[in-house]
Amino acid sequence: MKRHNAQADRPPFDVLINPPDLAPWLAGDRDIPGVISRESGRPGPHVVLLSLMHGNEFAGAIVLDQLLRQRLTPMRGRISFAFVNLAAFERFDPRTPTLSRFIDEDINRLWDEPVLTGPRHSVELRRAREIRPLIDQADVILDLHSMLWPSDPLILCGPTPEGKALGQAMGWPPTVVADAGHANGPRLIDYARFAGPGATAVLVEAGQHWRPETVDTTMASVSGLLRHFNLVNPDALLPPPPVTRQTRFAVVTDVVTPRTSSFSFVRAWYGGEIVAKRNTVIAIDGHTEIRTPYDDCLLVMPSLRPGKGHTAVRLAKFVS
Repeated sequence: MKRHNAQADRPPFDVLINPPDLAPWLAGDRDIPGVISRESGRPGPHVVLLSLMHGNEFAGAIVLDQLLRQRLTPMRGRISFAFVNLAAFERFDPRTPTLSRFIDEDINRLWDEPVLTGPRHSVELRRAREIRPLIDQADVILDLHSMLWPSDPLILCGPTPEGKALGQAMGWPPTVVADAGHANGPRLIDYARFAGPGATAVLVEAGQHWRPETVDTTMASVSGLLRHFNLVNPDALLPPPPVTRQTRFAVVTDVVTPRTSSFSFVRAWYGGEIVAKRNTVIAIDGHTEIRTPYDDCLLVMPSLRPGKGHTAVRLAKFVS
């Protein structure tokens, strides 16, 4: 079978939005730089809205900056606004926008007790340890991300029923996907605190980096979560709930991780595409064909130029 060069299909990564000015929030107000909390004084959940888990994914930071400048305050409980990898964000350059994802390592692969308490050091590990007290206090976390390659937005809810229920209750984005994470380290939503019924975390992939519609989707997801928990007034300066709150739910059954350095997709798949027929070849890894394991296979966030040992695509099956 003819191999396909994904680089030939690499889209122009135009930066169509500007990074926000986060100067008012850098000092923080809870002894953690880049973390601002708003209290209601009434009983309710502690909701943590996280942005900049990756330094070049700043659609979420734009939304949190807007809400802070609007002085959004919860009617009950507490909302914390967190800007995570500030060190990487400070290095963002629109001429080379992919180079400021992190400095030393991906902070969203470090959420494991032995790693967090171990002897190893890096810029990102130091920051994970710094914000960990906030994470350990949270009842609900919404982790705001965007994607390099073209894809429909979605919610990743992890493997727990609580995550699934929260993802569906938010209403936007309308696709909720349950998965077990990555082979090269646990994400924040995989952290032990969120493995049981005591606390819940979901991750929104709001669309492609650096596009205005990704900011809009991010704001809609935040609005859906805050409205679900009745934390904001109905007339708050937030988008109303979507006209339809119907969601579709899929479970990841296979994670495709390249075993060789010659992995390539047979064509430039779009995230959210559904491959109709079982046994369709979607990629080649060395001499091995990667095929869909069932009909109507959902392609979750294909990375068109994955490195060896990193996730290339997740294959998911729809569940009624």
